[in-house]
Amino acid sequence: MVNALSTIQRLLADPMAIKLIEVVVGIAIVALIFRLLAQTLPRQVQDTDLRYRIRKAISFVGYAIMSLLIVLAFSDSLGKLTVIFGVIGAGVAFALQEVIASFAGWAAISLGQFYKPGDRVLLGGIMGDVIDISILRTTLMECGDWVKADLYNGRIVRIANSFVFKEPVYNYSADFPFVWDEITVPVKYGSDRHLTREILQKVADEVIGEYVLQAKAQWEHMVHKYLIEDARIEPAVTLIANDNWMEFTLRYIVDYKKRRGKKDLIFSRILDEFDNSEGRVSVASTTIHIVETPAFNVKLVDSRNGISKKTEMDLSKETMQ
Repeated sequence: MVNALSTIQRLLADPMAIKLIEVVVGIAIVALIFRLLAQTLPRQVQDTDLRYRIRKAISFVGYAIMSLLIVLAFSDSLGKLTVIFGVIGAGVAFALQEVIASFAGWAAISLGQFYKPGDRVLLGGIMGDVIDISILRTTLMECGDWVKADLYNGRIVRIANSFVFKEPVYNYSADFPFVWDEITVPVKYGSDRHLTREILQKVADEVIGEYVLQAKAQWEHMVHKYLIEDARIEPAVTLIANDNWMEFTLRYIVDYKKRRGKKDLIFSRILDEFDNSEGRVSVASTTIHIVETPAFNVKLVDSRNGISKKTEMDLSKETMQ
């Protein structure tokens, strides 16, 4: 008991130990206060994006105050520890270079507007919606892979922020939350191509027309912000002819999150219109047409008599579809 009391007295007499205790207690108090703030303040906000940002801001301010508390507590001793900190810092920087690169990536993401929570991105070969950005990692709700089109597959992926320096970052929703999409419709030769063009244009205007005005306003902002030429926002129908059919391509603009649903609706409406055209428009399909087969020379050998006979077989013309 006496030894324990003497040890405590020696520790309390050491200024460095006193400062260390003060720092530990201060950090615990700051952590408790900001944890309570992070649990209570965001609940008062209805907007999801603003609530997320408030929670992140509270965490950042809490860490900053903890760091400031440590610096102020040991400010009078930092001069003596400069050399030690320098050597240790060099070793830590080499060992944790990926962590440092991820921290730098977080700073670049925050200041450089690479992406923000809620954006759909393709990062490190993985496509998904950004659901969280921490100091070291970006968390995505993954789309695609075994699920076709741009639908969630249920996996949550965490990617190091350092990837923003190593690979391109594809953002589907940054300044222009729309994407261009195309569908191709093969039509038989002999169909009314003018009616086909009218049908495709009408269906596109009815299904996608709601996005045109919004997309035009967003694209005007893009033209003023970037060195980019103006582009056609309205749906457009083009035609090429090949050996098998007339190929119509419908190009249109759509919300990046509704691409698959709108494509399904467009195809359904187009097929309905074709059915109602009374045979004037028909969808083409792949056919195989054999025009003529060559003559086959067959040599028959009689194994008993060693006599060979040569006959010629000429297959008649056949047509197969």
